Formats: sequence, C-alpha cells, structure tokens
Amino acid sequence: MKLSKELKTAILVLTSIALVLWGYNFLKGKNIFDTSRKFYVEYDNVEGLSTASTVTINGLTVGKVSKITILDSGKLLVEILMTNHVEIPKSTKAVIYAPGFIGGKQIALETDFADKEYAKDGDFLIPQAKVGMLDGLGEKVDPVMQKLDSVLLNVNKVVVSINNVLDPQSQQNLKAALADLNETMKNAKGITGKFDRIVDTNTGKINSIVSEFGQTSQNLNKLSNNLSQADIDGILKKFDAAATNLDQLIAGIENGQGNLGKLLKDEALYNNLNKASKEMSQLLEDVKLNPKRYIHLSVFGKNPGPYVAPKSTE
Repeated sequence: MKLSKELKTAILVLTSIALVLWGYNFLKGKNIFDTSRKFYVEYDNVEGLSTASTVTINGLTVGKVSKITILDSGKLLVEILMTNHVEIPKSTKAVIYAPGFIGGKQIALETDFADKEYAKDGDFLIPQAKVGMLDGLGEKVDPVMQKLDSVLLNVNKVVVSINNVLDPQSQQNLKAALADLNETMKNAKGITGKFDRIVDTNTGKINSIVSEFGQTSQNLNKLSNNLSQADIDGILKKFDAAATNLDQLIAGIENGQGNLGKLLKDEALYNNLNKASKEMSQLLEDVKLNPKRYIHLSVFGKNPGPYVAPKSTE
C-alpha cells in the first residue's frame, strides 16, 4: 500500500509538532512521555533556584524542579519532578543549597532510609535552606564593612582636625622641615658614595687585613690545639705539690723547726747572735782604731797596754 504525498506530509508535520512540544516541555523540566512522581515544597525564599534545577540524594541526580509558583500567602510553591523511582520517606527534607560559587542553587533531599513511611505522589516535603559559602561570607563581611566605614569616618575627622590645627605658618614650617630632611638624605647619600669610593680604592688593603686576620685566627687555633694537647693536669699537679711543700716548710718555720725556725722562734739564740754581732762590730772598730794593739812590730818588746773599749761603741 502506497502512501500519498499529502499523508506523508501530514505525518511529518505532526511528528515535528510533537518533537517541538516534547523538547519545550523537557527544557522546562517536564517530560510528557514519563509518568514520574511529583512532590511539593513550600519555601519562604527560593533565591537562586529556578525551573530545571537539579534535585539530588547524596549527590545522585533523582529529579528536577518543574515549576515554581507564588501563593496568596507570599510563600513559594516548588514542584519537584522525580525521574528516579527511588522511594523517599515523608520525613524527607528538601534543602536548598549552592553547589559552588558559579551557577544557581539546587535541592538536596536529606532522607532517613530507616523511616519506612514513604511519601506518595503529590505529598509535601519538609522545606529547609542551607546558607551557602557566599551567603555566609556576605553576612560576615557586613559587620567588617560597617567597622571600616566607622574607621574611615574617624580618619576623615582626624585629617580635618589636622588641617584645622596646621595654620599657614605651621604648613610652611612643615614644608621647610621636609626640605631639610630631603637635604639631609642627599648628604647621607653623598657620604655613602664617598665611603664606597674609599672601599673601592683600598680594596687591596682591606683584603690584606682580612687575610692577616685569617692567618692570626689560624695561629690562635694552632696555639689552642697545642694547649689542649699539653699535659696541663701534670703541670698543675706539680704546682700543687710545690705549694704543699712550701706550706709544710712555712709551717715548720712557724713551729720553730730547722735553723731558720729556731732563729725566728728561739729568743736566746737571737740574743746571742745579736750580742756576738755587736761584739764583732766592736772588735772590728777597735782594730781600725788601735791596729798596733793587734800587730806587734816592736823590736824592744813594748807592752801595748790594757784594752780600752772604743768610745764610739758605748
């Protein structure tokens, strides 16, 4: 059986119209060939949510938002078209959240699978909204901006006060001070340049001084090594022994032991020595004054006479 051209054209037109309707409804979140279930949620605010927004359970896409209408009470009724046949309890919460910085918001179904009282087509779910990162950031930024405005206002007041305090004469003095400071900086820059030239001119001497200092450091290091290798303990022990012997010697002298101790402690010996020294001194003086008394050259044997003590010793 052959189809006429008119019939073929009619079939093609009807098919095209059906495809256009299906595509239009699909883009709006509807599927005319699907018998999916519908659930409803009432929100006070659905900012960022739109038709065809994704509905997920634990990250799995299970449906889309098919319609958003405003009620007489001012609340917003959101129709959810479930394309997945997963059973959800009546206690399921439909949470509006922002999945990222870019793009609109979505609905996440928070379900308690332990609850076996499942929702039916047309039932209402529990509404809930989660504050997104940007929303929370905005709430935190608002107090900061208020404080910043207050700080800027105070700064403005300070600047106005400074302008009122600085009369023309004070402003001229401030300019002069800044000019002097600029001149001082130029002088400091010149001094730095001269110092750089001095360093460049005496680089060889500076290097020589550094080398000598390094050699001196090496010599000190060698001396330190030699001292560390020397028998310091043995030397100290010898000094300690000598000090001990000296202490014993001084203690013996203090106790009157030995010739030196007896000389210092024996008063009779001291007196005898003092007396003998005195008599020896008198004898020497008498020899000088009367040498003939001790040296006899007389031919006739003249008697030198009795001994008379010299007057200088009395």
